[in-house]
Amino acid sequence: MQIPTDRRYTPSHEYVRLNGTEATIGVTAYAAEQLGDIVFVELPIIGKELKKGEGLGVVESVKAVSDIFSPLSGKVVAINDKLESEPSLINDDPFGEGWIIKMEASNPAELDQVLTPDKYEELVAASH
Repeated sequence: MQIPTDRRYTPSHEYVRLNGTEATIGVTAYAAEQLGDIVFVELPIIGKELKKGEGLGVVESVKAVSDIFSPLSGKVVAINDKLESEPSLINDDPFGEGWIIKMEASNPAELDQVLTPDKYEELVAASH
């Protein structure tokens, strides 16, 4: 399984890619694989302020309903509204077209508390 090295990861299988202070957030390929076919995504509203660890939305699959947690604090500046009609983008391309939100990170230093790609790979390997 591919784990891109240009982002950080949470133990609950979200990823964050920081570009300046803009953070792109989604769920990992491992999470998408564990969930199975995703049929619905609940997205936050643009402008919502999120704290690190707070729920930002919900992913519903044929197997389960899972909360998505914010890896950083900040304000939602964009949502992937394609997911409303094509939630399967998360299964097909979780690290690309299947992103969930973009936020303006209010404390980019929080990134240091999120798992590096190597640590995330160890976490996933340990769960098999």
